[in-house]
Amino acid sequence: MKITSVKITIVPNEERLKAYASITLDNCFVVHDLKVIRTDDKLFVAMPSKRHKNKNVFRDIAHPLDKETRSLIQNAVFKQYEKTLQQFKSEGENISSMNLSEED
Repeated sequence: MKITSVKITIVPNEERLKAYASITLDNCFVVHDLKVIRTDDKLFVAMPSKRHKNKNVFRDIAHPLDKETRSLIQNAVFKQYEKTLQQFKSEGENISSMNLSEED
């Protein structure tokens, strides 16, 4: 299995949820709604899930079956997340600069 595409959507101004991700596997299967979440000490990738009948319980609807596959997915998502985050921050700075110069 090869991850052939990762798309990241940054979620600004959230404490824990940092981004949503979609991954494409072998150019033929897409998994949407992975989440990049910050805990107290690290980032992790949460698999897509839905609320179970009991409203306090969530169940993954897609997930890796072994550590190697989980690492493959996390590494690909984190790599693209970092690139997208840098781009997002850069665009935000450019927008701020444009706003400052327009006010002058």
